Amino acid sequence: MVRYSESLIDEIKASNDIVDIISQYVILKRSGRNFLGLCPFHKEKSPSFSVSPDKQIFHCFGCGIGGDAITFICKIENVNYKEAIEILAEKAGIPLPTLDSGRSTKIEILKQKVYEINDIVANFYHQNLYTQTAKKAQEYVKKRKLDNKTLKKFMIGYANGGNEVYRLLKEKGFSDEEILASNLVKKTTFGYNDVYRERLMFPIQDVKNRYIAFGGRTLEPDGKPKYINSPEGMVYTKGRNLYAMNIAKSANMKNIIIVEGYMDAVSLHQRGIPNAVASLGTALTEAQARLLRKYSEKVVISYDSDAAGQAATMRGLEILTNVGCDVRILQMEGAKDPDEYVIKYGNGRFNLLVDKAISLIEFKTKILKNTLDLSNVSDKIKFLKETAQLLTTVNSKIEQELYIDKIASEYNISKEALYAEINKISNKRVTTKILEKRPTTVIKKENVEKKLIEREKAIIALLIQEKEKIYEQIKNEISVNDFKSEINKKILKKLYEEYEKGNSNINSILNFFVEDEEVMSRLTEVMSEEYQIKNDDKTIKNVINTYKIEKLDSRKMELIEKQQMPGLSKEEEKNIIEEINKIIIAKKLIK
Repeated sequence: MVRYSESLIDEIKASNDIVDIISQYVILKRSGRNFLGLCPFHKEKSPSFSVSPDKQIFHCFGCGIGGDAITFICKIENVNYKEAIEILAEKAGIPLPTLDSGRSTKIEILKQKVYEINDIVANFYHQNLYTQTAKKAQEYVKKRKLDNKTLKKFMIGYANGGNEVYRLLKEKGFSDEEILASNLVKKTTFGYNDVYRERLMFPIQDVKNRYIAFGGRTLEPDGKPKYINSPEGMVYTKGRNLYAMNIAKSANMKNIIIVEGYMDAVSLHQRGIPNAVASLGTALTEAQARLLRKYSEKVVISYDSDAAGQAATMRGLEILTNVGCDVRILQMEGAKDPDEYVIKYGNGRFNLLVDKAISLIEFKTKILKNTLDLSNVSDKIKFLKETAQLLTTVNSKIEQELYIDKIASEYNISKEALYAEINKISNKRVTTKILEKRPTTVIKKENVEKKLIEREKAIIALLIQEKEKIYEQIKNEISVNDFKSEINKKILKKLYEEYEKGNSNINSILNFFVEDEEVMSRLTEVMSEEYQIKNDDKTIKNVINTYKIEKLDSRKMELIEKQQMPGLSKEEEKNIIEEINKIIIAKKLIK
């Protein structure tokens, strides 16, 4: 793999302003020196996602995630560190070392070969569709009412029998290793055989329009399996891609419609609904959810109406909600899937269904109702209790009230009964919290430790901001092992190491922790906080002394807690008292 130098990485970061980069994914508003927005990595209603143009970092004070522009691209695009650098280099127009540089590995070259093979084979399959041998495929696409423009747009093709793909690729000069890496050909005891035979082919592209995989549908009425899909491999990970996203992302989307199958997506696109994508026959993943969230906050799920489709919808809802999507569920009657519906009723009626798509609460309520008989008293009570439980998850009182009105009217439930059950659940939670309160000594101990860790963060902030001037002063007073927090220890250790080497440029400290998410989050938290500490000896001495006192207090609380434990011997109790007295004296000596 090509390894990029620190100077090149710094140049790429300097050429990509973090506010500009993040603004392409998150709506940011100026707040003092920083920018604020809703975090793209967790669901929130009040913005806690902060971006600092001065420090070129981001940090979410809600979920704790943080980093620089490269880290952000890694997270939002679900790519590795090297790929994120390449994305940002392309945005800035900075050339990178090529694969011919001699430093690339065999695996990188093989990846490029697989992309080439996929491109050649996608075009080959598409041309096959118009040949005499593809009569069955031609009849099928005609029956599904797909026109030539759509066939070309999605590069739909046909795989003949025989070993055409293997022979074609050998003629093009590809090695057996490269051909096998594409997963289009398999090796058997009898030689090399094409994986796809006599199937309608759906090439799959990523958002960069690269061919990464294929899906092949049988043309026999009872053919098994119905679909053969590419396994995960050199360039393809199912859970990171969505079929037709490369086309849908160019549409002017107020929402994205996610469907189950290739044909559903293709059919909707042909009939004037360009914002449809398919989930590649797998349960929706968090990476796919983030990909959807990148292009539209509002996502409409339109899975099949059978039991499997309903179960997939429920799983998808939770994942999409967790990444901050406004999720709606399309309610479809008179057809088993979107393809059948849009052919039967047209795009106008389908778009009306999209506009009327229901929320997560409404969908869960409807599913619950379908499992019960509301004419039965015990079922009606169960419905009331479980619906109230659902409604307690709605944070907005106004939104909760609107749901109560709608549910009460639609299911003939008393509004007063719903309010009473919601209040009962809420009061029970408050009571439980009171009962679960721990002893005062433990709470005090936690408060002391919290203060201690905050002071450690302030010391780290001083070291980062004021550099070598403070380094000697702090290092003489505080060792790495003095720190309470393991995360803070890692940071302090690295800072001390770099200063010892004579490296006073600690601006790039984030680069040392690109693979440690916890440390990265702590660093951006520290760097995002405004520590108002004067740069003078007296103030710095006060910070160090306060830390020492808080550390002694923390140890004192540990000893008091130990003292309250049953079964202590007189000797143990004596030792504890002696150590507490020493702590009291030590605190008085700190000036």
